Amino acid sequence: MSEVLLKELSNQDIDWMLANGHQLEVASGQVLVEQGQPLDKLYILLDGALTVVLQAGENPLGRAFAALEGGISGREIVRLESGEIVGEIPLVENLLPSTTICAKKKSLVLAIPKPQLVQKLQQDLNFAAHLYRAFAVILADRLQQMMQELGHSTVILSKPQLREALIVFAELHDSDIDWLIAAGQIQLFPVGSVLIRSGRPTEALHILLDGAVALNACEDNGNTLARAFSNLEDSKQTMERELGRLSRGDIVGETPFIKAQTEAVTVKAVKDSRVLSVPKWRLSAKLLHDVGFAVRFYRVLAIILADKQAALVQRLGYGRLTYSNGQSLDNSFANELNNYSLTQMGLAGARFDWMLKRIRVE
Repeated sequence: MSEVLLKELSNQDIDWMLANGHQLEVASGQVLVEQGQPLDKLYILLDGALTVVLQAGENPLGRAFAALEGGISGREIVRLESGEIVGEIPLVENLLPSTTICAKKKSLVLAIPKPQLVQKLQQDLNFAAHLYRAFAVILADRLQQMMQELGHSTVILSKPQLREALIVFAELHDSDIDWLIAAGQIQLFPVGSVLIRSGRPTEALHILLDGAVALNACEDNGNTLARAFSNLEDSKQTMERELGRLSRGDIVGETPFIKAQTEAVTVKAVKDSRVLSVPKWRLSAKLLHDVGFAVRFYRVLAIILADKQAALVQRLGYGRLTYSNGQSLDNSFANELNNYSLTQMGLAGARFDWMLKRIRVE
C-alpha cells in the first residue's frame, strides 16, 4: 500500500507531515490502537508490519455473539505492511476504534498528533482532498481484506438506509447538490433491471431517489472476463447471492472513483426505482477542478467505508454493547444516536426532500 500515499499525497503534504510528526519505534507486540479507546494520533507505517485484531472484550453478550457467528477472540483479520495508515477513522467519523492494532514485528511509524492534523484538514483544502482520498482507498482495500478473511457469511455491503443517506446529505453542501442535479439525469429502472453489472465498467454514480435495489455477488469466482462478456439473459444459470439492499438516499457506483477496478457486485432493482445518474466523466472532471467538492466527496466515501468496517465488527459481536437494567445511561450503546447525529439527520432529511422537490419526483 506504500504506493497509495506516494500517489495521492503531494511533496508539500509529505513535508508537512514530516515537520509535524515524529518517528516512533514500536516493539513487537506493542499496541498502537486499542479497541474501544480514544485515539489522539494518526500513524503511518514506514517499516515493519502491524496486525489488526478483533477482541470480544469483557462483555459476555459480545463473547456469546462472537462464538455463535464464528468469531474468535483475539483473531487476526488483516496484516498491514509499509505505507498503511492507522488511526484514520476518528478523523472522519465519530467512532471509537473497532479493532486493536499492534506490531507484528519491530516496526517504525510516523506519529502525527490529531489536533494539528484536524487543523490542517480544515485550513488546507488541497491537503484535505488528498488525504481523504487516500483514506478512502486504504479503507476500501482493508474492508475487502477483512471480508475475505472473515468469510462471505459475514459480508455487510449495506447499512440501514437511514445511515448512509444521513452521511451523504449531511456532509455535502447545497451547492454540491445543485451541481449533482444539473449534471445528472433521472432514470427509471423497472423491477429486475440491472443498474450495474459485476465485472463491467461503471459509467455513472447513482443516487437512489425512490424504490430499492439489491446488491448481489456471484457465487462463481471463476473467469471474470468471461462473465463480463456473457449475455445476462443467457446467464441465468449463474448463481448469485443477495448481500444487502439499498433504498432512497443511498449511492451506488462509487468504487471507480477510489479504485481502478470494476464493481464486485451486481446492482439490480427489486422495486420500480428512480435514480439520479451522474456520468462518471463529468464527476471525475468536477473532482479534479473543484477542490472543495473533492474534499467533501472523498470524506463522504471515507465515512461510509469506515462505517461499514465498524458494522462488520459489530455483526460478529465484537465490542457489542447494549443496555441492561441498572446500567448508567452515561455510557454509549450500540446503534445509539447522539445529539450531533440527530441534528445531522434533520439536516440530511431536509436536503434530500429539497433535492426531490427540485427535480420534481415527488
